[in-house]
Amino acid sequence: MAVTLVNPPGLPVIDVYRQVSVATGSKLIHVAGQVSWDADGKTIGDADLAAQVEQCYVNVAAALAGVGASFGDVVKLTFHVVDWTADRMPLLMDGVGRAQARLGITAAPPASLFGIAALDVPEHLVELEATAVLD
Repeated sequence: MAVTLVNPPGLPVIDVYRQVSVATGSKLIHVAGQVSWDADGKTIGDADLAAQVEQCYVNVAAALAGVGASFGDVVKLTFHVVDWTADRMPLLMDGVGRAQARLGITAAPPASLFGIAALDVPEHLVELEATAVLD
């Protein structure tokens, strides 16, 4: 595997991701921001942030699989959440937990979360981007 996830000494341990990823592979993969569409372009989880987060993960997994990668190769995730407030964190984490259980993800790479005003269509509440590295 080309990715090692680390929580270095001197930084807080965050339960949902590691602070650093070290990539040693030679193929860099950028997955475009994935929203909660299914393969037919239908929004999954209308007005349900947790369901939409789960579908975003499923879509990222499909994109990665399409190029021979998996979540084990991901070095960075970026969440863009519409109308973000801290009280929505439990919903986001519920969706992340459900997605990780569904996809068999045991350790999460570093992640960033940005609150934004809107996405491409009004019913989308979250978009998830991923960067991965393969040997």
